[in-house]
Amino acid sequence: AGGGECGAGSSPAAPLAQPGTQGREHAAGSPVVLETVLPGTAEEPNGTESVKAPKVTCEERNVTGITNFTLQILNVSQDLMEFLNPNSSDCTLVLFYTPWCRFSVSLAPHFNSLPRAFPTLRFLALDASQHSSLSTRFGTVAVPNILLFQGAKPMARFNHTDRTLETLKDFIFNQTGIEAKSDVAVTEEDWEGPLPSVLTKGIDWLLLFSLLFLASFIMYATIRTESIRWLIPGQEHEHQE
Repeated sequence: AGGGECGAGSSPAAPLAQPGTQGREHAAGSPVVLETVLPGTAEEPNGTESVKAPKVTCEERNVTGITNFTLQILNVSQDLMEFLNPNSSDCTLVLFYTPWCRFSVSLAPHFNSLPRAFPTLRFLALDASQHSSLSTRFGTVAVPNILLFQGAKPMARFNHTDRTLETLKDFIFNQTGIEAKSDVAVTEEDWEGPLPSVLTKGIDWLLLFSLLFLASFIMYATIRTESIRWLIPGQEHEHQE
């Protein structure tokens, strides 16, 4: 709850559904099982130089007339599903983060630069602590968590502790076959936003409420201990003796 823990890597995930089941839709609110993907290009077992076919066939968007390629951050009132078209095969990379997690903060400038490296793809980010229902649905038990969507269907999860622009570009290329622009690098503007690269200190109200509830329960149980003993057969007589 509350967006999961701040961790160096996402939780391990099971493989995707077997071929022939990709057309089945997930039930609303049910957990989604994804493939754990590491960056880097795997070599062919026979040693040939043939290029591996992409795992996800993305419909690249038309960028004619678009000059500003940037990341979009969803606020608390916006639903991720409203930004994903289930009838399309375009691809979107979605980041689940929290501003108080140092791993999310260190990833921020690298993720901010991705829209310029892949202008034909879409990039979204959302605060996992403000979208706890989505975090539960997509198995976000640790942040930052990066998912690749095709339409409204999650296809793969980036699960590697080395989150840099290069490893992210490798991940996208391995999954989609789309090559990144070679002249893109992390700039000073990427450190400024849209994703914050400065750690935010705040109060985790859900954790505070949980601690208060636990303390109240322990106090109540302690006060009622003597009363509970009187309800156990034999305890009252033994106490009188």
